[in-house]
Order: sequence, then C-alpha cells, then structure tokens
Amino acid sequence: MTDFPVSKEPGYRRPPPHPGLDLVRATEAAALAAGRYMGLADRHGADHAAQDAMARALDLLPMKGNIICGEEGRVGGHSPLNSQSMVGNGKGPGLDVEVNAIDGAGLVADGKGGSLSVAAFAPPDAMWKPGPAVYMDKLVVDRKVADSIGPEALDAPPGWTLATVARSKGKEVCDVVVFIVDRPRHKQLIHDVRQAGARVLLRQGGDVGGALLAADESAPVDIMMGIGGAAEGLMAACAVKALGGAMLGRIAPQSQSERQACLDGGVDLEQVLSCRDMVQGDEVYFSATGITDGLVLHGVRYHGDYVDTQSMVLRYETGTRRIITTKHRLK
Repeated sequence: MTDFPVSKEPGYRRPPPHPGLDLVRATEAAALAAGRYMGLADRHGADHAAQDAMARALDLLPMKGNIICGEEGRVGGHSPLNSQSMVGNGKGPGLDVEVNAIDGAGLVADGKGGSLSVAAFAPPDAMWKPGPAVYMDKLVVDRKVADSIGPEALDAPPGWTLATVARSKGKEVCDVVVFIVDRPRHKQLIHDVRQAGARVLLRQGGDVGGALLAADESAPVDIMMGIGGAAEGLMAACAVKALGGAMLGRIAPQSQSERQACLDGGVDLEQVLSCRDMVQGDEVYFSATGITDGLVLHGVRYHGDYVDTQSMVLRYETGTRRIITTKHRLK
C-alpha cells in the first residue's frame, strides 16, 4: 500500500489499512473485461477474459494471497484463479482469497441484467474449504430476520420459513419476495413458495447477487432460497456476514459421483453451516462490481473515451458499505 506522509497534529491517527479498497481494482478489471462480451453469446470468452484480468490485477496487490475455492470447478478446466493458487506480489500479509470473476456468466452472454464480478479477503485459514463439494443448499436473510432463522429452516416446509420471514418483518406472506435461480432442480421449491402465497423473483443465474439482495434490508428481496455453487456460497457468506444478515448452507451433491467424492473427502453432508462457520474473524472484506445492469449495481457503461463502473465494498469489522462509481479513461 502507498505510504502517505503522517500528520504531526496532536491526536492525529492514521486511518487503518483497508484491503477492500485494493480489492475493488480486481473486480473492476474483471468487469471491464467481461463487459465487452455482453450479449455476444460467448460465455466461455467472457469467463476467460474476466479471469485473466482479475488474476493480473490481484498479482499487483501487496499480499500473499491463497485462493480457497477457485474457478476450475465452475468452468470445467484450468483457470489462472484455480483453488490453492497464490496471488499478490508476495510483499504483504497472508490472506485467504475467494473470487468469482463473473457471477452470472450466462447473464453476460445473453445480455441480461444482474451479473457481477466479486471477490473477498479474510485472514489466513479463516475461510471454510468446500473440498470436492460443488453444490450446496442455501438460505439468506437480512438482519431483521437473522435471529428468527435457525438450522431447522433448511428442512422446514417453505411455507413455515416464509411465515417466519413475514412475521419478523411485520408484513404479510403475500408481500414477501423470494429470490430463486431458475433451474429445473427448483421446480418443486418454486411451486411450494407460490402455494404459500409469496412472490418469486426468478433469475437465470447470479446467486451471489441474490444473496446480496436478500441480506440488504433496503433491497426488494426478503429471502434467497435454493441450491447453487459451493464456491458461490462461500463468497456469499463473506458478503452476508459484512451486511449483518444470516446465511445457512449445507452441501447438496447433485450427482452420485459428487456425493461419493464428498464422502471420500470426509465432507459432512448433514452439517448446517452458518456465516460464522464459512468465514471467521473480523477482518473480512468483500467487493463487487457490476457487469450488466441489475438491482444491486449498474453495469459497465461505455461513453466513447471513458467507461463507467459501479462497485460495492463491504468491511465487516467497521460495518461500512461503500458504493464507488469510477470513470476509467480509454487510451
């Protein structure tokens, strides 16, 4: 980090370091790279461009970073952001790093809203390691509901959970909005939520963005439910913790081979994880930059000789949330 002159005025205290303000450069770089692929039906091209840009940006940061759950499982091959890869220039503190160069790559390819570039930092050994697990069942709520939702909610009928959310927020179930990723595996869940009388916000992808919406008490979503990526679950836990919400997760293998790999790897398929289980410590930082316009952030916008990005930086220790709009000059 840059060493600024220290004021000699009595009582002056140098602001504490804020790695999240470095981290945002990595999500901005990935978003700028992915933004060029919006609507081109080239999911893999967008993925690889974003990963390469994020990896280059991370390697400029003053840290000894270790990626906990990388991109190789999601893209089905090698990535510069593979699990256990070391990132940073090697001259700073050791950090656990979690990345998702594009949360919602299909949204970018199809020109749909809601895709983000996201990344998080935590102290060494603070992040849960999913191991061979690819999928997990997730439930996210905001701080108003956090104390009312316990591990039993993952097995309870959706109607019971939605009634608890409604009661905690002082509203009717018919006014509750549920974020669900539109996948065939959620057919019964969507039916049950509708039968309970709640409203459903369906998206084709981007469940980290869904977790951000559900954990933000000012957002138009009350709860996120459903099965998504385990890596995305770890990422979401960092953001939800910083926002003061609550998250529950449990490994949910979607194939016999995944289930067997989890069993062989000693993964507990019954354990219900909370945010505290998935990311520990106070020094947790999260950054997201919009790629396509969505409810969380606006996307990359081109203006001829410059480009606009909008980012969110969260810091758990201080509870701060920064919305950063940046103008990037085009050479």
